[in-house]
Amino acid sequence: MDGMLDTPQGRRIAWRRREGSGQGPGVVFIHGFNSDMAGTKAEDLDLWAAREGRAFLRFDLSGHGASGGRVEDFGINDWLEDTLAVLDSLAEGPQVLVGSSLGGWLALLVARERPQAVSGLVTIAAAPDFTQRMQQGFTAADWEMLRREGHVTRPSDYGADYVFSQRLFDQGQRQTVFGAPLSLPMPARVLQGTADADVPMAEAMRILAHAEGPDIRAVLVKDADHRFSTPACLALIRAAVAEVG
Repeated sequence: MDGMLDTPQGRRIAWRRREGSGQGPGVVFIHGFNSDMAGTKAEDLDLWAAREGRAFLRFDLSGHGASGGRVEDFGINDWLEDTLAVLDSLAEGPQVLVGSSLGGWLALLVARERPQAVSGLVTIAAAPDFTQRMQQGFTAADWEMLRREGHVTRPSDYGADYVFSQRLFDQGQRQTVFGAPLSLPMPARVLQGTADADVPMAEAMRILAHAEGPDIRAVLVKDADHRFSTPACLALIRAAVAEVG
């Protein structure tokens, strides 16, 4: 089943849902920056959910995939609102959240804001507060481009250049993970590749050190890159979802 959700903020969010047969909590996948709900990890989890009788829900953040708008028109708070609207309207009961890259940042924010709605948490190459990390490495030319054009760009290995807007940086400052306590009372798994060129391996250790909870584990995969989509990595994601939920 798929459709479009009109959020309270007036945005249109494309979603796709597989109904479950009551074999455990539902699973919600949150994709990464400039990605969408049809990526390899989401497709693999959908097949797993079908085999396991688990409900599976995925969606495109505003500006991504089939949802409305352009990526550069939105920021972290907007995408958090999208995620919460999807959970409120389309999910039943506590869910296992699976967040990839930017989706990992959003999943951590949801888990902090609504822990009662999250039965388990899996992050994949999570990139919390990446906007601050980016700005720490800005050159004078980057700052000038941001001032003059309202955005900066970076080359992408996955297609067109990434566009990072002033709105994204401003909202990133307000929706920081590391700037406030992070309580994760639910089981949480932090998956990270050692060869990730986009998110430093140290970020997974930083999440592990910052978060408080009874069952939080980080798993490092040697030579895995940011895609984290080899057969072995996909199997690890499935195992982590089954373990926390």
